[in-house]
Amino acid sequence: MFKWIAGLFSRDVGIDLGTANIVVYVQGRGIVLSEPSAVAIKHTGRKGKEEVIAVGASAKAMVGKTPAGVVTVRPLQHGVIADFDMTEAMIGHFMTAATGRRHILAHPRVVICVPACVTEVERRAVIDATLGAGAREAYVIDEPIAAAMGAGLPIHEPRGNMVVDIGGGTSEVAVLSLGGIVVSKSLRSAGDEIDAAIVNMLRQNYTLCIGDVTAEEIKINIGTAMPLAEPLVMEVKGRDLMDGLPKAVRISSEEVREALNPITLRIEEMVKDALEQTPPELARDIVDQGMVLTGGGALLRGMGERLRRTLNVPVITAEQPLFSVALGVGRVLDELDAMKKILIAVDKGVQ
Repeated sequence: MFKWIAGLFSRDVGIDLGTANIVVYVQGRGIVLSEPSAVAIKHTGRKGKEEVIAVGASAKAMVGKTPAGVVTVRPLQHGVIADFDMTEAMIGHFMTAATGRRHILAHPRVVICVPACVTEVERRAVIDATLGAGAREAYVIDEPIAAAMGAGLPIHEPRGNMVVDIGGGTSEVAVLSLGGIVVSKSLRSAGDEIDAAIVNMLRQNYTLCIGDVTAEEIKINIGTAMPLAEPLVMEVKGRDLMDGLPKAVRISSEEVREALNPITLRIEEMVKDALEQTPPELARDIVDQGMVLTGGGALLRGMGERLRRTLNVPVITAEQPLFSVALGVGRVLDELDAMKKILIAVDKGVQ
């Protein structure tokens, strides 16, 4: 009863629970924070007891630099919860940061996104973690639906809308019509696998060992899915695997593109499979208006152009690809009571 009364004085919250980043939307305020999905913990010496010492950007800054007894973990892997306790702590931290109040005083309703490919058990785990973090009510929505709404697609109309969401842990494609998913495909290959491919390329070609943070910088600075008129070059520093000493090499965007090619091919095949299963009338709509590209992968140079050439379908990159899902959740929050039909009713929780 107290939690219900306290909730009357709180704003509804939407969370894009990504493998790489968490984006929080607060009703009436918009997107209030976007931080890495990372938690730094310190082992206390007591069995099963760990102390959270940093969350988000401050935790990511510690990756590969922690002393003995301190580790940095990513509680989400491939879009699903890998560490329940750390996920609950992370959600609670970001809810507190977003609302600016202690949860004992504010218990908001929360809408949280999950990949369309997750199982019922995985959805339930997200609900339980959100309720455990202090939410009064928790609802889940499929990420492709939220991404399409955030990109401004008219998903409630009787016509085909296609969205390709390339995130940190999963890549998804969905064809939507009349407010629901008609066809969807998921691939647990995305931004994280791109980083791993860059790490492996440098290890094999230059016997250079680098960390995930450096790999992400390479992806952002010179990563590309298409050949460039003028290749980009970047100096990369790490540890030589032969003698263990520091080492610096210069690599080009062409080398990075070749390393990423197997991953981009799998994404292409995923979208092809979805198009092959799309009903003809909806496929006609997609040819007319194109597909929308969202997620961090949409920022990879040439990704939209590569999909356009391969699939012969217009490709439009969302105006804010990193925030499309969170903006879509915001639209749900604005009319939460009326839009509960697009949420998964059996997965909502009330505490």
